[in-house]
Amino acid sequence: MRPKKIRRIEKMPEHCYFKPLGVPVNLLEEINLKIEELEALRLKDIEGLQQSECADKMSVSRQTFQLILSEARKKVVLALTEGMAIHIVGGTFSYNICKYVCLECGLEFEKAYEDTGIKCTECGSQKIKCHKKNMFCQKKCEK
Repeated sequence: MRPKKIRRIEKMPEHCYFKPLGVPVNLLEEINLKIEELEALRLKDIEGLQQSECADKMSVSRQTFQLILSEARKKVVLALTEGMAIHIVGGTFSYNICKYVCLECGLEFEKAYEDTGIKCTECGSQKIKCHKKNMFCQKKCEK
């Protein structure tokens, strides 16, 4: 199975749990909304961006963005119509995605900057460098 591509997000939610008023938490069924699903909702429905712009901002394809957005909307509507709690948690995301180049095989690939022990996704080499290091990477990349 192919590993999931890291989705770039701009904002973390301030509040991560929402529930119907007057219903004790222990009586509620809960739905988990991933951080990147919330980001997709924010970009499309609040920022009003086009799907291609949203996909670019999240560093995913338009098709992947549409899948994320559809799943997010389904979860939110289900929670609202069925009286479920929404817990915003988890996912495959990063604030910073760097492009790296393998010094062994020349492959260019993307990984979350926060990842440790980054290796080439093709040959497994740890001899990698930030693709923009010599072009003044804005993240002050040390790799």
